[in-house]
Amino acid sequence: MTERCGWVGLEPIYETYHDTEWGVPEWDSRGLWEKLVLDGFQAGLSWITILKKREAFREAFQGFDPNVIATWGEDDVQRLLQNKGIIRHRGKIEATLTNARVWQVIEQEVGFDNYLWGYVDFKPIQNTFQSLDEVPAFTDLSTQISKDLKKRGFKFCGPTIVYAFMQAVGMVNDHLVSCPQHAPCAALAQKP
Repeated sequence: MTERCGWVGLEPIYETYHDTEWGVPEWDSRGLWEKLVLDGFQAGLSWITILKKREAFREAFQGFDPNVIATWGEDDVQRLLQNKGIIRHRGKIEATLTNARVWQVIEQEVGFDNYLWGYVDFKPIQNTFQSLDEVPAFTDLSTQISKDLKKRGFKFCGPTIVYAFMQAVGMVNDHLVSCPQHAPCAALAQKP
């Protein structure tokens, strides 16, 4: 019998996320940035909290357009700190503004998508984990990406956050082999 990865709760929003989004390769620069930012907001919280607030985040952060957010300042931070629909953490909000500016530099240099996907040679790492106990919280590669991002000025992108991001955007296929989503994600293992 096949069943979803064991971390998926019983809430429909979580099941839908697992079945249609988690582990599916994301190739869009803006989409990658949004997911990295949201993984940063998740630090210390559960992912279901972020999923439930994601639409409010998208509205508050103008569709996660880094070119817009890069122009924001203290007035915008204050406005966001008053928004009950999102995680109101000053450090994470300020990091989002900083990260938008870093995204712009990387996007202009090589493309944020190319920058990140280059770490895995533009094809997802295909893991074959049998149980959740085998899935690491971080890897040498997520540690390297974290260090490189921090060196460029990114914040809230530690090795564990980066690994969760890599899983979410399909840079690694960490669906358990018994999960019905493992094979479909493996079939998407090439940039279109």
